[in-house]
Amino acid sequence: MEENDRDIINKIDKLAERMENIKIAEYIELVRSPRRMLFINFIAGLARGLGIAIGATVLGALFLIFLFDLAQSNIPIIAEFVAKIIKIVETYL
Repeated sequence: MEENDRDIINKIDKLAERMENIKIAEYIELVRSPRRMLFINFIAGLARGLGIAIGATVLGALFLIFLFDLAQSNIPIIAEFVAKIIKIVETYL
């Protein structure tokens, strides 16, 4: 074999090894199976939705705690504004 042929064979071997490392066969199998792909995407969507709901709840609670503390600090203009917001929130909760 010539030097050029050996280089090409080495490059093909390296390419095959890299493709095995990135698991391209598993990805192709996933793409060919619509049911599995739908199931995985459904579970991922549920996880995202749950994460958003929990995150929004925590941020909302922290915001309300901040508003309560701000209202209790007795800064005249801000306290009145915050008191109105708190009344609105308490009315609808």
